[in-house]
Amino acid sequence: MKIKASKPIAQVGKGDVINVDGKAYEVDAHYVLIDHGTTKEMAIEIFDPKDDDSDCQIRYFDDQAEETITFYVFNGLMYDQKEIEKVEW
Repeated sequence: MKIKASKPIAQVGKGDVINVDGKAYEVDAHYVLIDHGTTKEMAIEIFDPKDDDSDCQIRYFDDQAEETITFYVFNGLMYDQKEIEKVEW
């Protein structure tokens, strides 16, 4: 996966724009999903403002952010992981 960052991922916040495979999403929230003690699993809630059914998440571990980024799409019941080629913020 190619990553293009304009700032550290930890500084991404509500209202920022994240592009995933060329599609623009707006950040709704950025929070600790699970605290594992020595590391934290983080989640960035994103959505397409033009599509009501576009809830997605970017997840990563705070101590290995760029190596652990994964993308999830909400299917109405749970989040399914989806492979992506490029993410930028």
